[in-house]
Amino acid sequence: MMSKLGQFWRRETFPSRIRILPLLWVLVLLGGLAWLDREPWHITEFLVPPFAATLSILLMLPKQPVAQPLPVILGSTLGAGLGTLVGLWGHGPLWAAGVALLTFWLLVRIGIYHPPGIALSMYPLLLRPGTWFPVVVLCFTGIAVLSSWQLSGRVAGWPPYPLSHSKV
Repeated sequence: MMSKLGQFWRRETFPSRIRILPLLWVLVLLGGLAWLDREPWHITEFLVPPFAATLSILLMLPKQPVAQPLPVILGSTLGAGLGTLVGLWGHGPLWAAGVALLTFWLLVRIGIYHPPGIALSMYPLLLRPGTWFPVVVLCFTGIAVLSSWQLSGRVAGWPPYPLSHSKV
């Protein structure tokens, strides 16, 4: 059993280790959000768990459809927007579960499936970050995608990103 599992993992295209520069990139992006979260003009939540998941997808699965720019940016922003919109009517676990199901269906249906986008749809219904939350998500995912794209062309060993749609 374990040997079959080991063979499966070796066949996959996951990097066997991660270099220091990509880790520093993650630190800078998440650290910047943590810094924004402590400012007195705090208008919304900035550092949220799905952002770390998005960065790990960009680094570890850059060839997968879920890591491509449109799903990352639009899938995440749409999820956050739907959660914020539904949050105008109610909050709580049942609302969050319902909007997660809707977001999951919608992201698959329109071809921009990005798993952290589903988590981002639940966030406003559970923690009430405010109406600016989708703007933060749009800015963060845009910066993450653009910086990953720029670094992939300039840093040796950085995974090539993004792929053209013909390669996905």
